[in-house]
Amino acid sequence: MSTFRKTALAVAVMGSLLVGAGTAQADGGTPAPGRNSAQDGAQALCKRVPKIEKRIERSLGRLDGAADARGSVARLEKRVAAAEAAGHTEVHTFLKNRLAARKALKPTLEQRQKDLAEVKKWCEADGNGNGDGDGDGDGN
Repeated sequence: MSTFRKTALAVAVMGSLLVGAGTAQADGGTPAPGRNSAQDGAQALCKRVPKIEKRIERSLGRLDGAADARGSVARLEKRVAAAEAAGHTEVHTFLKNRLAARKALKPTLEQRQKDLAEVKKWCEADGNGNGDGDGDGDGN
């Protein structure tokens, strides 16, 4: 069998497998035996909320830091100005692009902080992802 035919056959077999799997998921049927539809990682996420909060707060604090603080926007702005003043065009361009990325990171982190606050509320109301809603985590 030629290489082309082998490839075409492999593509056809993979396509039929994907179509079959897609229809099984798309029909809205019951989940596979032994699987709980609540296994979306809610418990693990609820457990990690405090650590995620600290990480986001630490990152935002670093971005808002003074001009002498590593990782701060102010420090990077100072470095961009110094590279431009020294006439280091390539370094200036590189640092300017890093500065743009770092400035874009702040609104993203702030949005994650808001989203995480909503997740925290949900976790507290839902028993930390256990689905019992009474907040004690015993499932009753």
